[in-house]
Amino acid sequence: MAAHGTGPVARAVILAAGRGTRMRGMTAELPKPMLRVQGRPILEHIIDGIAAAGIREFCLVTGYRAESIESHFGDGRSRGLRIEYVRQTVQDGTGRAAGLARDFAGADPFLLTYGDILVRPETYRRMLDRKVEGAFDGVLAVTCGADVTKGAIVLFDCDFCLKRLIEKPAPEQIDSLRQEGLLRPGDPAWYNAGIYLLPPAVFERIDGLERSPRGEYELTDAIVGLQAEGRRMAGLEIAGRWVDVRDPEVLAALQRDMADGISPGP
Repeated sequence: MAAHGTGPVARAVILAAGRGTRMRGMTAELPKPMLRVQGRPILEHIIDGIAAAGIREFCLVTGYRAESIESHFGDGRSRGLRIEYVRQTVQDGTGRAAGLARDFAGADPFLLTYGDILVRPETYRRMLDRKVEGAFDGVLAVTCGADVTKGAIVLFDCDFCLKRLIEKPAPEQIDSLRQEGLLRPGDPAWYNAGIYLLPPAVFERIDGLERSPRGEYELTDAIVGLQAEGRRMAGLEIAGRWVDVRDPEVLAALQRDMADGISPGP
């Protein structure tokens, strides 16, 4: 299938609607993306890194304590950006959250990231370059060394394009992959890093989502649907550190050590 929505990537969607319950009392007044790392909100590090890759238009999907995000960033003009917002009033999964950005994304590919993922700023540019070099329909960023049972395991073909993606795999599913020879000893277990370049066709897949075993509409199920219909979704290994700011311990570690240059800004 030929690539659709092959124009330049000029827009970014950031999912920032959740409270972040694992942060416990730290998110009583603020959503997790507004917690500070080195004196600035996590979300600000993300926006600055994406802007450094040349993307100037943003849609922030907000929900819990939305006003704190919207008042901090405004319309983006003070940063030389255009920022708009859409609210997820029911927290029913990343698929539904992403679907709210349909009108913003239009007919072109777009970058999407979760609002609690920190990477080096050059990661976003590398994703844009990866998409262009192979005329791929989309790109999934991955990392290794994380516990795939807490996220999603991603398997690739010989061209490092998506072959299978399993959300929150159970131990028996991991064993099955080994028995099938799809996950061999010594091979990296690629962990879905939560940053994507997606074609506009993803919204059709989102429309058809059913609830996952966790009771949510999962964005990863829509991405699996894209691959199943023949769209080439390339992988990209993140260089340097990747951080899912999932709990107070991770946040505290970030405050202690940013020496590796995690998204310090442009």
